[in-house]
Amino acid sequence: MVRLILKRSSVPRFKIPTLLSAFITLLNDRLGETIVFPLLPFLLERFATSGKTLGLLAGTYAISQFAVAPLIGALSDRFGRKPVIITCVTGSVIGLFLFAITVTLNWTNLLPVWASSFPLLLLFAARIIDGASGGTAATATAVLADISTPENRAKSFGLIGVAFGLGFVLGPGLGTALAQFSVTLPVWAATLFACSNLILVIWILPETLPKAERTSLLRTGTLNPFNQLRLVFINPVSRRLCLAFFIFFMAFNGFTAILVLYLKEAFSWTPQQSSQAFVVVGVVAMVVQGGLIGPLVNRFGEWRLTLSGVGFVIAGCILLTLANKDNSIPMVFSSVAVLAIGTGLVTPCLRALISKRLNATGQGAVLGSLQGLQSLGTFIGASAAGLCYDVLGERSPFYGTTCLLILVITLISGNPLAGGKQQPKFN
Repeated sequence: MVRLILKRSSVPRFKIPTLLSAFITLLNDRLGETIVFPLLPFLLERFATSGKTLGLLAGTYAISQFAVAPLIGALSDRFGRKPVIITCVTGSVIGLFLFAITVTLNWTNLLPVWASSFPLLLLFAARIIDGASGGTAATATAVLADISTPENRAKSFGLIGVAFGLGFVLGPGLGTALAQFSVTLPVWAATLFACSNLILVIWILPETLPKAERTSLLRTGTLNPFNQLRLVFINPVSRRLCLAFFIFFMAFNGFTAILVLYLKEAFSWTPQQSSQAFVVVGVVAMVVQGGLIGPLVNRFGEWRLTLSGVGFVIAGCILLTLANKDNSIPMVFSSVAVLAIGTGLVTPCLRALISKRLNATGQGAVLGSLQGLQSLGTFIGASAAGLCYDVLGERSPFYGTTCLLILVITLISGNPLAGGKQQPKFN
């Protein structure tokens, strides 16, 4: 698939090692998450079984990424792309290895009773390390921008969608195949792939940012992640839609963080069944975002599709609450497919709505802050969903998500592009 994209893009052969390194780095970024995420409750059950712990563990990666992302971007502009990518992939290797060794060892034979919480602390440390080094995707994207001309940049950026799409399908697929032998084996597979990624970038990735184009100083103000969010909420044109973006991902990523725990405890699902559900999500999302989104936008517009997407997510949540042990397989697989359609519509269309409200001088600052909003929302949502799961009941996160999504609809409904036409742009 990579060769096909390169052929269509008419990319010179000397750029192929760079594109291959960027592609594998982007794929590794997704695989590390999508292999492990559907198995978290099963990997965690020897150390803790509460929804609160699972939610915090799921959100730790996102908040670590949120805190460090501005620094990683600044370092890549100051010292070049290759050393930053090598550092980030090394962190991913360390984080995944620490996670894998922790869930594999028999700690009851190694630790005294008073140190029983030590393995759980190691798991949190592994997620923090992996999240803090999660700037690989942003830096790999910068590599693609460095080597592309304005004319072929969009084609080069096509690698991002391909890598992420494959990651969302291959990750749960590998998890399904390997978990039947051992629930810890998929984590070791993710670690091995990260090691291969590290060897590849050390061996063949050239530096793509010339020294003459690097920044000379790191400005401390740009390293504060909350400064980026301030740019979002002081802009009166984008504020309401960006708030809807934040609440959507807080709600959606919150309840998905405890979804597998719900399937495990409510319906006695196996690791293989949970991973298969996420394979469905990956396939449907690839179809929607890869093939359908363009024609749908041309026919219905981003505003209608965003509202429809939120409606699909609400429908998916309701289907999950109607599932029981007798019908769990058809109901859950149907619901996750509906959820995938919904988020596949909302994510690109809501970004486009925000973009249309801005002129060229406001684009980079606000749109660049959306990833920070998404990461912060994921942490808050996952932590809150886990707490609700323990205190209010196993279905409460789905009801909470539905209420938040109704608020999202309210925020978006007041921001249509009148008659499908673009409104005046502002700074």
